[in-house]
Amino acid sequence: MIVAMHLGLGGLAAEEQADDRCQECHGEKDLTKELPEGGEKSLFADEAVLRRSVHAAVKCAECHVEVGDEHPDDGKVPQPVACARCHERQSHSFGASVHGLAQARGNLKVPDCAACHGTHEVLARQNLDSMIRKENLVKTCGGCHPTEVADVGASVHGRAMAKGEEDAATCLDCHAEHRISALGGDVTTARSAEACSKCHASEKINSRFGMPDDRVQTFNESFHGLAAQGGSTVAANCASCHGYHRILPSWDPASSIHPSRLMETCGKCHPGAGEHFVEGKIHSVEAGGGGIGEEVNRWVKLVYLWLIGLTVFFLGMHNGLAWWRKAAAIRRALGETVERMDFNQRFQHLVLMVSFILLAVTGFALKFPNTWFAHLMGSEDIRRSVHRIAGLVMLGGGVYHLWYVALTRNGRQLLRDLWPRCRDLGDLVTNLGHLLLGRPKAKFGRFGYPEKLEYWAVVWGTLVMGVTGLAIWFKIDVTHWLPRWVVDVAVTVHYYEAILACLAIVIWHFYHVMFDPDVYPMNFAWLSGRVPKKWHHEEHPLDPAPESDEIPK
Repeated sequence: MIVAMHLGLGGLAAEEQADDRCQECHGEKDLTKELPEGGEKSLFADEAVLRRSVHAAVKCAECHVEVGDEHPDDGKVPQPVACARCHERQSHSFGASVHGLAQARGNLKVPDCAACHGTHEVLARQNLDSMIRKENLVKTCGGCHPTEVADVGASVHGRAMAKGEEDAATCLDCHAEHRISALGGDVTTARSAEACSKCHASEKINSRFGMPDDRVQTFNESFHGLAAQGGSTVAANCASCHGYHRILPSWDPASSIHPSRLMETCGKCHPGAGEHFVEGKIHSVEAGGGGIGEEVNRWVKLVYLWLIGLTVFFLGMHNGLAWWRKAAAIRRALGETVERMDFNQRFQHLVLMVSFILLAVTGFALKFPNTWFAHLMGSEDIRRSVHRIAGLVMLGGGVYHLWYVALTRNGRQLLRDLWPRCRDLGDLVTNLGHLLLGRPKAKFGRFGYPEKLEYWAVVWGTLVMGVTGLAIWFKIDVTHWLPRWVVDVAVTVHYYEAILACLAIVIWHFYHVMFDPDVYPMNFAWLSGRVPKKWHHEEHPLDPAPESDEIPK
Protein backbone atom coordinates (compact mmCIF):
# COMPACT_ATOMS: atom_id res chain seq x y z
CA MET A 1 0.00 0.00 0.00
CA ILE A 2 2.85 2.36 0.81
CA VAL A 3 4.30 1.68 -2.63
CA ALA A 4 1.01 2.59 -4.23
CA MET A 5 0.86 5.81 -2.23
CA HIS A 6 4.38 6.84 -3.25
CA LEU A 7 3.57 6.23 -6.89
CA GLY A 8 0.39 8.22 -6.60
CA LEU A 9 -1.66 5.11 -7.43
CA GLY A 10 -3.21 4.31 -4.09
CA GLY A 11 -5.88 6.99 -4.16
CA LEU A 12 -7.49 8.60 -1.14
CA ALA A 13 -8.05 5.31 0.68
CA ALA A 14 -4.31 4.56 0.66
CA GLU A 15 -3.45 8.02 1.98
CA GLU A 16 -5.97 7.70 4.78
CA GLN A 17 -4.55 4.35 5.84
CA ALA A 18 -0.86 5.35 5.50
CA ASP A 19 -0.49 6.99 8.92
CA ASP A 20 -2.31 4.08 10.57
CA ARG A 21 0.15 1.66 9.03
CA CYS A 22 3.07 3.79 10.33
CA GLN A 23 1.59 3.92 13.80
CA GLU A 24 1.37 0.11 13.98
CA CYS A 25 5.12 0.19 14.71
CA HIS A 26 6.04 3.78 15.49
CA GLY A 27 3.23 4.09 18.01
CA GLU A 28 5.19 1.82 20.36
CA LYS A 29 7.03 3.92 22.97
CA ASP A 30 9.87 1.41 23.31
CA LEU A 31 10.63 1.27 19.56
CA THR A 32 14.32 2.12 19.07
CA LYS A 33 17.10 1.62 16.53
CA GLU A 34 20.76 1.09 17.16
CA LEU A 35 22.95 3.75 15.58
CA PRO A 36 26.09 2.83 13.60
CA GLU A 37 28.23 5.05 15.84
CA GLY A 38 26.76 3.46 18.94
CA GLY A 39 23.77 4.14 21.13
CA GLU A 40 20.11 4.01 20.35
CA LYS A 41 17.61 6.35 18.73
CA SER A 42 13.95 6.37 19.64
CA LEU A 43 11.62 5.80 16.70
CA PHE A 44 8.49 6.50 18.72
CA ALA A 45 6.15 9.00 17.05
CA ASP A 46 3.52 10.26 19.44
CA GLU A 47 0.39 10.63 17.35
CA ALA A 48 -1.18 13.04 19.86
CA VAL A 49 1.84 15.37 19.57
CA LEU A 50 1.75 15.22 15.79
CA ARG A 51 -1.96 15.99 15.65
CA ARG A 52 -1.55 19.28 17.57
CA SER A 53 1.45 20.44 15.51
CA VAL A 54 1.35 22.71 12.47
CA HIS A 55 1.79 19.55 10.37
CA ALA A 56 -1.36 17.87 11.65
CA ALA A 57 -2.80 17.56 8.15
CA VAL A 58 0.47 16.31 6.64
CA LYS A 59 0.82 12.57 6.07
CA CYS A 60 3.90 10.73 7.34
CA ALA A 61 5.00 9.75 3.84
CA GLU A 62 4.81 13.34 2.63
CA CYS A 63 7.83 14.12 4.81
CA HIS A 64 9.49 10.68 5.00
CA VAL A 65 9.65 10.16 1.25
CA GLU A 66 12.71 7.88 1.62
CA VAL A 67 10.46 5.22 3.16
CA GLY A 68 9.40 3.41 0.00
CA ASP A 69 8.61 -0.16 -0.81
CA GLU A 70 11.67 -1.31 1.15
CA HIS A 71 11.28 -0.12 4.72
CA PRO A 72 14.73 0.66 6.21
CA ASP A 73 14.84 -2.25 8.67
CA ASP A 74 18.33 -3.22 7.57
CA GLY A 75 20.21 -0.92 9.95
CA LYS A 76 20.36 2.03 7.59
CA VAL A 77 19.34 5.34 9.08
CA PRO A 78 17.01 7.31 6.80
CA GLN A 79 18.17 10.66 5.52
CA PRO A 80 16.87 13.71 7.42
CA VAL A 81 13.55 15.06 6.24
CA ALA A 82 14.02 17.55 3.40
CA CYS A 83 12.03 20.52 4.69
CA ALA A 84 12.98 22.50 1.57
CA ARG A 85 10.34 20.69 -0.47
CA CYS A 86 7.65 22.76 1.26
CA HIS A 87 9.72 25.56 2.81
CA GLU A 88 11.97 26.52 -0.08
CA ARG A 89 12.39 30.20 0.80
CA GLN A 90 13.24 29.54 4.44
CA SER A 91 15.62 26.73 3.49
CA HIS A 92 17.39 29.00 1.01
CA SER A 93 17.95 31.55 3.77
CA PHE A 94 19.13 28.83 6.14
CA GLY A 95 21.65 27.69 3.54
CA ALA A 96 23.33 31.10 3.71
CA SER A 97 23.46 31.10 7.53
CA VAL A 98 26.43 30.11 9.67
CA HIS A 99 24.68 26.79 10.35
CA GLY A 100 23.87 26.11 6.70
CA LEU A 101 27.36 27.00 5.51
CA ALA A 102 28.86 24.72 8.15
CA GLN A 103 26.63 21.88 6.96
CA ALA A 104 27.72 22.51 3.38
CA ARG A 105 31.33 22.09 4.52
CA GLY A 106 30.44 18.66 5.91
CA ASN A 107 29.81 19.49 9.56
CA LEU A 108 26.69 17.48 10.41
CA LYS A 109 26.76 18.36 14.09
CA VAL A 110 25.45 21.90 13.61
CA PRO A 111 21.71 22.52 14.13
CA ASP A 112 19.29 21.75 11.33
CA CYS A 113 15.60 22.63 11.01
CA ALA A 114 14.52 20.00 13.55
CA ALA A 115 17.02 21.24 16.15
CA CYS A 116 15.21 24.58 16.40
CA HIS A 117 11.65 23.74 15.33
CA GLY A 118 11.32 20.19 16.60
CA THR A 119 10.47 17.03 14.70
CA HIS A 120 6.88 15.86 15.17
CA GLU A 121 6.16 18.55 17.77
CA VAL A 122 6.57 21.54 15.41
CA LEU A 123 4.30 24.19 16.89
CA ALA A 124 3.27 27.65 15.76
CA ARG A 125 5.24 30.52 17.23
CA GLN A 126 2.16 31.68 19.17
CA ASN A 127 1.90 28.34 21.00
CA LEU A 128 3.17 28.54 24.59
CA ASP A 129 5.16 25.33 24.08
CA SER A 130 6.71 26.34 20.77
CA MET A 131 10.51 26.04 20.69
CA ILE A 132 10.75 29.34 18.81
CA ARG A 133 8.41 31.33 21.04
CA LYS A 134 10.16 34.35 22.56
CA GLU A 135 10.13 32.95 26.09
CA ASN A 136 11.54 29.59 24.93
CA LEU A 137 14.28 30.82 22.60
CA VAL A 138 16.87 30.92 25.38
CA LYS A 139 16.31 27.24 26.07
CA THR A 140 16.27 26.33 22.38
CA CYS A 141 19.47 28.17 21.50
CA GLY A 142 21.02 27.12 24.80
CA GLY A 143 20.99 23.51 23.71
CA CYS A 144 24.05 24.28 21.57
CA HIS A 145 25.18 27.61 23.04
CA PRO A 146 24.95 27.24 26.83
CA THR A 147 27.66 29.80 27.65
CA GLU A 148 26.19 32.48 25.41
CA VAL A 149 22.68 31.85 26.78
CA ALA A 150 23.93 32.15 30.35
CA ASP A 151 25.50 35.50 29.49
CA VAL A 152 22.32 36.70 27.81
CA GLY A 153 20.28 35.67 30.83
CA ALA A 154 22.36 37.97 33.03
CA SER A 155 22.23 40.87 30.53
CA VAL A 156 19.74 43.70 30.19
CA HIS A 157 18.18 41.83 27.28
CA GLY A 158 17.81 38.58 29.22
CA ARG A 159 16.33 40.36 32.24
CA ALA A 160 13.78 42.06 30.01
CA MET A 161 12.85 38.72 28.43
CA ALA A 162 12.47 37.17 31.88
CA LYS A 163 10.02 39.94 32.79
CA GLY A 164 7.98 39.13 29.70
CA GLU A 165 8.68 42.44 27.97
CA GLU A 166 7.13 42.34 24.51
CA ASP A 167 9.95 44.29 22.83
CA ALA A 168 12.85 42.63 24.64
CA ALA A 169 15.66 41.67 22.26
CA THR A 170 16.02 37.95 21.62
CA CYS A 171 18.66 35.84 19.90
CA LEU A 172 16.78 36.18 16.60
CA ASP A 173 16.56 39.98 16.83
CA CYS A 174 20.34 40.21 16.70
CA HIS A 175 21.34 37.13 14.70
CA ALA A 176 18.34 37.01 12.32
CA GLU A 177 15.96 34.10 11.95
CA HIS A 178 16.82 31.56 9.27
CA ARG A 179 19.82 33.35 7.80
CA ILE A 180 21.57 33.34 11.16
CA SER A 181 24.72 35.46 11.00
CA ALA A 182 27.77 35.66 13.21
CA LEU A 183 28.35 39.11 14.66
CA GLY A 184 31.85 38.58 16.06
CA GLY A 185 35.16 39.18 14.33
CA ASP A 186 36.64 42.05 12.38
CA VAL A 187 34.73 41.56 9.15
CA THR A 188 31.35 42.15 10.76
CA THR A 189 31.91 45.60 12.29
CA ALA A 190 29.21 47.30 10.23
CA ARG A 191 26.84 44.32 10.58
CA SER A 192 27.13 44.37 14.36
CA ALA A 193 26.31 48.09 14.51
CA GLU A 194 23.36 47.49 12.17
CA ALA A 195 22.01 44.72 14.41
CA CYS A 196 22.01 47.03 17.44
CA SER A 197 20.51 49.89 15.43
CA LYS A 198 17.34 47.93 14.68
CA CYS A 199 16.20 48.42 18.27
CA HIS A 200 18.22 51.33 19.59
CA ALA A 201 17.15 53.62 16.73
CA SER A 202 13.48 52.86 17.42
CA GLU A 203 11.62 55.68 19.16
CA LYS A 204 9.04 53.18 20.35
CA ILE A 205 11.58 50.92 22.09
CA ASN A 206 13.68 53.80 23.45
CA SER A 207 10.58 55.41 24.91
CA ARG A 208 9.28 52.17 26.42
CA PHE A 209 12.56 51.30 28.14
CA GLY A 210 13.57 54.87 29.04
CA MET A 211 16.69 54.87 26.87
CA PRO A 212 18.24 57.92 25.13
CA ASP A 213 16.95 58.27 21.59
CA ASP A 214 20.18 59.54 20.02
CA ARG A 215 22.57 56.66 20.68
CA VAL A 216 22.66 55.36 17.10
CA GLN A 217 22.90 58.84 15.57
CA THR A 218 25.67 60.01 17.86
CA PHE A 219 27.62 56.77 17.36
CA ASN A 220 27.40 57.21 13.59
CA GLU A 221 28.75 60.77 13.98
CA SER A 222 31.63 59.66 16.19
CA PHE A 223 35.08 58.65 14.97
CA HIS A 224 34.22 54.98 15.42
CA GLY A 225 30.94 55.29 13.52
CA LEU A 226 32.42 57.26 10.65
CA ALA A 227 35.28 54.79 10.33
CA ALA A 228 32.85 51.85 10.25
CA GLN A 229 30.72 53.55 7.60
CA GLY A 230 33.89 54.13 5.59
CA GLY A 231 34.58 50.40 5.50
CA SER A 232 36.99 50.00 8.41
CA THR A 233 37.07 46.48 9.80
CA VAL A 234 39.00 47.39 12.95
CA ALA A 235 37.03 50.37 14.24
CA ALA A 236 35.18 49.74 17.48
CA ASN A 237 31.51 48.89 17.13
CA CYS A 238 28.74 48.63 19.72
CA ALA A 239 29.84 45.21 20.94
CA SER A 240 33.48 46.30 21.26
CA CYS A 241 32.50 48.45 24.25
CA HIS A 242 29.22 46.98 25.52
CA GLY A 243 29.98 43.32 24.93
CA TYR A 244 28.16 40.75 22.83
CA HIS A 245 25.90 38.72 25.10
CA ARG A 246 26.56 39.83 28.68
CA ILE A 247 25.48 43.42 28.09
CA LEU A 248 25.07 45.24 31.38
CA PRO A 249 24.00 48.80 32.30
CA SER A 250 26.75 51.33 32.97
CA TRP A 251 25.92 51.48 36.70
CA ASP A 252 26.63 47.77 37.14
CA PRO A 253 30.22 47.27 38.45
CA ALA A 254 30.52 44.18 36.21
CA SER A 255 29.68 46.21 33.10
CA SER A 256 32.47 46.82 30.61
CA ILE A 257 31.40 50.48 30.46
CA HIS A 258 31.30 51.02 34.23
CA PRO A 259 33.61 53.97 35.10
CA SER A 260 35.92 51.64 37.03
CA ARG A 261 36.46 49.45 33.93
CA LEU A 262 36.63 52.04 31.16
CA MET A 263 40.43 52.12 31.06
CA GLU A 264 40.44 48.35 30.59
CA THR A 265 37.76 48.47 27.89
CA CYS A 266 39.29 51.37 25.95
CA GLY A 267 42.75 49.90 26.46
CA LYS A 268 41.87 46.91 24.29
CA CYS A 269 42.14 49.16 21.23
CA HIS A 270 44.08 52.07 22.77
CA PRO A 271 46.95 50.65 24.85
CA GLY A 272 47.98 53.03 27.61
CA ALA A 273 44.62 54.80 27.84
CA GLY A 274 44.53 56.71 31.11
CA GLU A 275 41.92 58.38 33.28
CA HIS A 276 41.69 61.56 31.20
CA PHE A 277 41.43 59.62 27.92
CA VAL A 278 38.32 57.73 29.04
CA GLU A 279 36.56 60.93 30.17
CA GLY A 280 35.55 61.74 26.60
CA LYS A 281 32.12 61.11 25.17
CA ILE A 282 31.77 58.04 22.99
CA HIS A 283 28.34 58.74 21.52
CA SER A 284 29.18 62.21 20.28
CA VAL A 285 31.76 64.06 18.23
CA GLU A 286 31.84 66.70 20.95
CA ALA A 287 35.00 66.67 23.05
CA GLY A 288 35.04 66.83 26.80
CA GLY A 289 33.17 64.85 29.39
CA GLY A 290 30.93 67.51 30.84
CA GLY A 291 31.48 70.49 33.07
CA ILE A 292 34.08 73.02 32.00
CA GLY A 293 35.35 70.82 29.16
CA GLU A 294 31.96 70.64 27.47
CA GLU A 295 31.36 74.37 27.93
CA VAL A 296 34.76 75.27 26.45
CA ASN A 297 34.12 72.96 23.51
CA ARG A 298 30.69 74.54 22.88
CA TRP A 299 32.19 78.03 22.76
CA VAL A 300 35.04 76.93 20.47
CA LYS A 301 32.49 75.45 18.07
CA LEU A 302 30.40 78.63 18.14
CA VAL A 303 33.41 80.89 17.51
CA TYR A 304 34.54 78.76 14.59
CA LEU A 305 31.10 78.79 12.98
CA TRP A 306 31.10 82.59 13.07
CA LEU A 307 34.70 82.71 11.87
CA ILE A 308 33.95 80.43 8.93
CA GLY A 309 30.87 82.43 7.95
CA LEU A 310 32.61 85.81 8.11
CA THR A 311 35.70 84.51 6.31
CA VAL A 312 33.67 83.08 3.44
CA PHE A 313 31.58 86.25 3.20
CA PHE A 314 34.44 88.77 3.09
CA LEU A 315 36.77 86.70 0.91
CA GLY A 316 33.91 85.92 -1.47
CA MET A 317 32.85 89.58 -1.63
CA HIS A 318 36.44 90.73 -2.24
CA ASN A 319 37.09 88.24 -5.05
CA GLY A 320 33.63 88.78 -6.54
CA LEU A 321 34.27 92.53 -6.86
CA ALA A 322 37.74 91.88 -8.27
CA TRP A 323 36.32 89.47 -10.84
CA TRP A 324 33.64 91.94 -11.90
CA ARG A 325 36.15 94.78 -12.32
CA LYS A 326 38.53 92.67 -14.37
CA ALA A 327 35.72 91.27 -16.50
CA ALA A 328 34.48 94.80 -17.20
CA ALA A 329 38.01 95.87 -18.20
CA ILE A 330 38.23 92.94 -20.62
CA ARG A 331 34.90 93.90 -22.17
CA ARG A 332 35.97 97.50 -22.64
CA ALA A 333 39.18 96.37 -24.27
CA LEU A 334 37.20 94.45 -26.88
CA GLY A 335 35.82 97.72 -28.31
CA GLU A 336 32.52 98.17 -30.13
CA THR A 337 29.55 95.89 -29.48
CA VAL A 338 26.47 94.75 -31.36
CA GLU A 339 23.11 93.69 -29.98
CA ARG A 340 22.66 89.95 -29.64
CA MET A 341 19.56 89.70 -27.39
CA ASP A 342 16.81 92.26 -26.83
CA PHE A 343 15.28 92.90 -23.41
CA ASN A 344 12.35 90.54 -23.96
CA GLN A 345 14.66 87.67 -24.87
CA ARG A 346 16.93 88.37 -21.91
CA PHE A 347 13.93 88.33 -19.58
CA GLN A 348 12.78 84.96 -20.94
CA HIS A 349 16.31 83.59 -20.54
CA LEU A 350 16.43 84.82 -16.94
CA VAL A 351 13.12 83.13 -16.10
CA LEU A 352 14.31 79.91 -17.72
CA MET A 353 17.69 80.05 -15.95
CA VAL A 354 16.30 80.69 -12.45
CA SER A 355 13.51 78.12 -12.74
CA PHE A 356 15.91 75.49 -14.15
CA ILE A 357 18.41 75.94 -11.31
CA LEU A 358 15.66 75.73 -8.69
CA LEU A 359 14.19 72.65 -10.34
CA ALA A 360 17.55 70.91 -10.54
CA VAL A 361 18.55 71.65 -6.95
CA THR A 362 15.19 70.85 -5.35
CA GLY A 363 14.56 67.88 -7.63
CA PHE A 364 17.79 66.12 -6.70
CA ALA A 365 17.22 67.07 -3.06
CA LEU A 366 13.84 65.31 -3.21
CA LYS A 367 15.45 62.28 -4.86
CA PHE A 368 18.32 62.17 -2.34
CA PRO A 369 16.85 63.59 0.90
CA ASN A 370 19.77 62.52 3.11
CA THR A 371 22.41 64.59 1.30
CA TRP A 372 23.89 67.74 2.80
CA PHE A 373 22.46 70.04 0.12
CA ALA A 374 18.98 68.63 0.75
CA HIS A 375 19.20 69.57 4.43
CA LEU A 376 20.19 73.14 3.46
CA MET A 377 16.78 73.62 1.86
CA GLY A 378 14.71 72.78 4.90
CA SER A 379 11.97 70.21 5.14
CA GLU A 380 10.62 67.94 2.42
CA ASP A 381 7.47 70.09 2.23
CA ILE A 382 9.54 73.19 1.47
CA ARG A 383 11.60 71.41 -1.20
CA ARG A 384 8.49 69.98 -2.84
CA SER A 385 6.67 73.32 -2.83
CA VAL A 386 9.63 75.20 -4.31
CA HIS A 387 10.05 72.48 -6.94
CA ARG A 388 6.43 72.71 -8.01
CA ILE A 389 6.41 76.52 -8.09
CA ALA A 390 9.60 76.52 -10.18
CA GLY A 391 8.01 73.97 -12.52
CA LEU A 392 4.96 76.18 -12.99
CA VAL A 393 7.20 79.17 -13.66
CA MET A 394 9.13 77.23 -16.32
CA LEU A 395 5.91 76.03 -17.96
CA GLY A 396 4.54 79.56 -17.80
CA GLY A 397 7.70 80.82 -19.46
CA GLY A 398 7.28 78.16 -22.14
CA VAL A 399 3.69 79.25 -22.84
CA TYR A 400 4.81 82.89 -23.05
CA HIS A 401 7.59 81.91 -25.44
CA LEU A 402 5.06 80.23 -27.74
CA TRP A 403 3.05 83.46 -27.79
CA TYR A 404 6.26 85.44 -28.39
CA VAL A 405 7.44 83.43 -31.42
CA ALA A 406 3.94 83.30 -32.90
CA LEU A 407 2.65 86.85 -32.45
CA THR A 408 5.63 89.23 -32.32
CA ARG A 409 7.88 90.33 -35.16
CA ASN A 410 11.12 89.69 -33.25
CA GLY A 411 9.80 86.34 -32.06
CA ARG A 412 8.90 85.16 -35.54
CA GLN A 413 12.32 86.25 -36.79
CA LEU A 414 13.96 84.39 -33.88
CA LEU A 415 12.10 81.19 -34.78
CA ARG A 416 13.07 81.53 -38.47
CA ASP A 417 16.72 81.99 -37.52
CA LEU A 418 16.65 78.99 -35.16
CA TRP A 419 14.80 76.65 -37.54
CA PRO A 420 16.97 73.62 -38.47
CA ARG A 421 18.16 73.50 -42.09
CA CYS A 422 20.15 71.10 -44.24
CA ARG A 423 23.05 73.57 -44.16
CA ASP A 424 23.46 72.89 -40.42
CA LEU A 425 24.49 69.30 -41.12
CA GLY A 426 27.09 70.53 -43.58
CA ASP A 427 28.34 73.06 -41.03
CA LEU A 428 28.73 70.26 -38.48
CA VAL A 429 30.86 68.22 -40.93
CA THR A 430 32.92 71.30 -41.78
CA ASN A 431 33.51 72.12 -38.13
CA LEU A 432 34.58 68.54 -37.37
CA GLY A 433 37.23 68.97 -40.06
CA HIS A 434 38.26 72.23 -38.39
CA LEU A 435 38.44 70.71 -34.92
CA LEU A 436 40.19 67.51 -35.95
CA LEU A 437 42.37 68.61 -38.90
CA GLY A 438 42.67 72.37 -38.51
CA ARG A 439 40.73 73.17 -41.69
CA PRO A 440 38.74 76.46 -42.03
CA LYS A 441 35.76 76.51 -39.67
CA ALA A 442 32.14 76.80 -40.72
CA LYS A 443 30.57 80.22 -41.25
CA PHE A 444 27.37 80.76 -39.29
CA GLY A 445 24.53 83.18 -39.68
CA ARG A 446 22.75 84.55 -36.62
CA PHE A 447 22.67 81.06 -35.13
CA GLY A 448 24.76 78.03 -35.97
CA TYR A 449 24.11 74.39 -35.20
CA PRO A 450 25.42 74.75 -31.58
CA GLU A 451 22.71 77.29 -30.70
CA LYS A 452 20.01 75.48 -32.67
CA LEU A 453 20.84 72.16 -31.05
CA GLU A 454 20.59 73.70 -27.60
CA TYR A 455 17.38 75.65 -28.33
CA TRP A 456 15.45 72.62 -29.57
CA ALA A 457 16.85 70.51 -26.75
CA VAL A 458 15.34 73.03 -24.33
CA VAL A 459 12.01 72.85 -26.16
CA TRP A 460 12.05 69.05 -26.00
CA GLY A 461 13.22 68.95 -22.37
CA THR A 462 10.60 71.45 -21.21
CA LEU A 463 7.85 69.46 -22.90
CA VAL A 464 9.00 66.10 -21.49
CA MET A 465 9.69 67.41 -17.99
CA GLY A 466 6.42 69.34 -17.95
CA VAL A 467 4.25 66.39 -18.99
CA THR A 468 5.95 63.87 -16.68
CA GLY A 469 6.11 66.33 -13.80
CA LEU A 470 2.39 67.05 -14.00
CA ALA A 471 1.66 63.31 -14.24
CA ILE A 472 3.63 62.75 -11.01
CA TRP A 473 2.04 65.73 -9.29
CA PHE A 474 -1.54 64.75 -10.22
CA LYS A 475 -1.03 60.99 -10.12
CA ILE A 476 -4.45 60.34 -8.58
CA ASP A 477 -6.21 62.05 -11.47
CA VAL A 478 -3.93 60.39 -14.04
CA THR A 479 -4.70 56.91 -12.70
CA HIS A 480 -8.41 57.54 -13.15
CA TRP A 481 -7.79 57.30 -16.88
CA LEU A 482 -4.48 55.47 -17.31
CA PRO A 483 -2.76 52.42 -15.71
CA ARG A 484 -0.56 53.06 -12.65
CA TRP A 485 2.56 51.97 -14.55
CA VAL A 486 2.23 55.15 -16.63
CA VAL A 487 3.03 57.18 -13.49
CA ASP A 488 5.94 54.88 -12.68
CA VAL A 489 7.36 55.37 -16.17
CA ALA A 490 6.83 59.13 -15.80
CA VAL A 491 8.95 59.10 -12.61
CA THR A 492 11.74 57.27 -14.42
CA VAL A 493 11.64 59.58 -17.45
CA HIS A 494 11.49 62.66 -15.23
CA TYR A 495 14.58 61.60 -13.25
CA TYR A 496 16.78 60.57 -16.16
CA GLU A 497 15.71 63.49 -18.33
CA ALA A 498 16.76 65.77 -15.45
CA ILE A 499 20.20 64.15 -15.37
CA LEU A 500 20.48 64.50 -19.15
CA ALA A 501 19.45 68.17 -19.04
CA CYS A 502 21.88 69.07 -16.26
CA LEU A 503 24.79 67.34 -17.96
CA ALA A 504 23.95 69.04 -21.26
CA ILE A 505 23.91 72.44 -19.56
CA VAL A 506 27.24 71.85 -17.82
CA ILE A 507 29.06 70.28 -20.77
CA TRP A 508 27.56 72.18 -23.72
CA HIS A 509 26.00 75.46 -22.59
CA PHE A 510 28.57 76.39 -19.94
CA TYR A 511 31.38 75.83 -22.42
CA HIS A 512 29.93 78.13 -25.05
CA VAL A 513 28.99 80.93 -22.63
CA MET A 514 31.82 80.68 -20.07
CA PHE A 515 34.67 78.26 -20.72
CA ASP A 516 35.23 78.94 -24.41
CA PRO A 517 38.54 80.90 -24.45
CA ASP A 518 37.03 83.34 -26.96
CA VAL A 519 34.38 84.50 -24.46
CA TYR A 520 36.04 83.79 -21.09
CA PRO A 521 35.22 84.77 -18.39
CA MET A 522 31.65 85.00 -19.77
CA ASN A 523 29.47 85.93 -22.69
CA PHE A 524 27.57 88.84 -21.12
CA ALA A 525 24.82 88.89 -23.74
CA TRP A 526 22.38 87.39 -21.22
CA LEU A 527 22.91 90.48 -19.00
CA SER A 528 23.53 93.39 -21.36
CA GLY A 529 22.23 91.89 -24.58
CA ARG A 530 25.42 92.90 -26.39
CA VAL A 531 28.55 91.10 -27.60
CA PRO A 532 31.87 92.45 -28.94
CA LYS A 533 31.64 93.36 -32.62
CA LYS A 534 34.92 91.58 -33.41
CA TRP A 535 33.76 88.34 -31.82
CA HIS A 536 30.39 88.55 -33.57
CA HIS A 537 32.00 88.96 -36.99
CA GLU A 538 34.32 86.01 -36.34
CA GLU A 539 31.66 83.63 -35.00
CA HIS A 540 28.64 84.76 -37.08
CA PRO A 541 30.05 86.32 -40.27
CA LEU A 542 26.83 85.68 -42.25
CA ASP A 543 24.61 87.57 -39.78
CA PRO A 544 23.72 91.07 -41.02
CA ALA A 545 23.57 92.47 -37.49
CA PRO A 546 23.28 96.23 -37.02
CA GLU A 547 26.49 98.06 -36.26
CA SER A 548 27.04 99.97 -33.04
CA ASP A 549 29.61 102.36 -31.67
CA GLU A 550 28.70 101.61 -28.07
CA ILE A 551 31.61 100.77 -25.79
CA PRO A 552 30.70 98.66 -22.73
CA LYS A 553 31.25 100.29 -19.38
